[in-house]
Amino acid sequence: MAVRATVRAAVVPAVGAPLEITGIELPEPGPDQVRVRLTAAGVCHSDLSLSNGTMKVPLPAVLGHEGAGTVLAVGEGVTHVAPGDPVVLNWAPSCGNCPSCALGEVWLCANALGGIGAVHARRADDGTELHPGLNVAAFAEETVVGANCVLPAPDGVPLADAALLGCAVLTGYGAVHHSARVREGETVAVFGVGGVGLAALQAARIAGASKIVAVDVSAEKEELARTAGATDYVIASENTPREIRALTGKQGVDVAVECVGRAVTIRAAWESTRRGGRTTVVGIGGKDQQVTFNALEIFHWGRTLSGCVYGNSDPARDLPVLAGHVREGRLDLGALVTERIALDGIPAAFENMLAGKGGRALVVF
Repeated sequence: MAVRATVRAAVVPAVGAPLEITGIELPEPGPDQVRVRLTAAGVCHSDLSLSNGTMKVPLPAVLGHEGAGTVLAVGEGVTHVAPGDPVVLNWAPSCGNCPSCALGEVWLCANALGGIGAVHARRADDGTELHPGLNVAAFAEETVVGANCVLPAPDGVPLADAALLGCAVLTGYGAVHHSARVREGETVAVFGVGGVGLAALQAARIAGASKIVAVDVSAEKEELARTAGATDYVIASENTPREIRALTGKQGVDVAVECVGRAVTIRAAWESTRRGGRTTVVGIGGKDQQVTFNALEIFHWGRTLSGCVYGNSDPARDLPVLAGHVREGRLDLGALVTERIALDGIPAAFENMLAGKGGRALVVF
């Protein structure tokens, strides 16, 4: 299989600057590196956060972290995949040596974003070095990554759909099953019906939740939410917690999953849970998003508020589980996708995310 020296990619040149679709040059894979031809890449809100400076990353950079493709070449020492193998990209590879990894909390690895597996490309026109946004630089026709950034794609899952397993599904499913630990019969509210929120709704259905309330600013997403498993739909407003309590016998839900990352949404999710309820925050907000509580309400309500990184997931452990749900028809990856686009459609997909439109946009190469 031929390996090209120059490929097209989406590059963010500076904070807040428009994405540029341009040629980049990739190195041949060195020791413990793998070259992958992308089949598909999901457009995640985290990519938008990286481009607008909410999350810091060295720039210029090739963004994209949710992807799947086919191995083109491998460097010395790579044995778990070979040319021709279908793979899913893992943007947060764990080091196995830090305190978090020693505790088995690989999603909190101190070195996951510290350069493990990061391979820098260069602009084809002027040689400028390009940082791989979240290790894997999936907004490109091809990428070179560390061997620990690729996992064999599970059997029985279309490769384009498998791209979603790399972030949206691991995060949404993990938030429900690993962080909130939803039990059969419990009630759940999911705030934000984007790619991760849709995955969380399906995960709540798989967990056997008795009532699943979807919350979003857009009335247009109701059908999407109900298809994913929502039994009720609430248009987000200052009355959201009151509406959710009305749907649950004035008690509130057992679990709220916040997938937006805004102070007002986090607070609403917390207020929507019953006394002793659990709120899991998945959304990534900026430092300016301050959430406040008073000491008395914390004592009185006895609720739990927790952060959730990457769904508290271990990709090596969880991908086979998710694939099993897909094969058995319990998890519908295609239902997360509301738009299939080309590489040059990413800027428009960013605009749609800002406007709160749609679920997951999927770049299909």
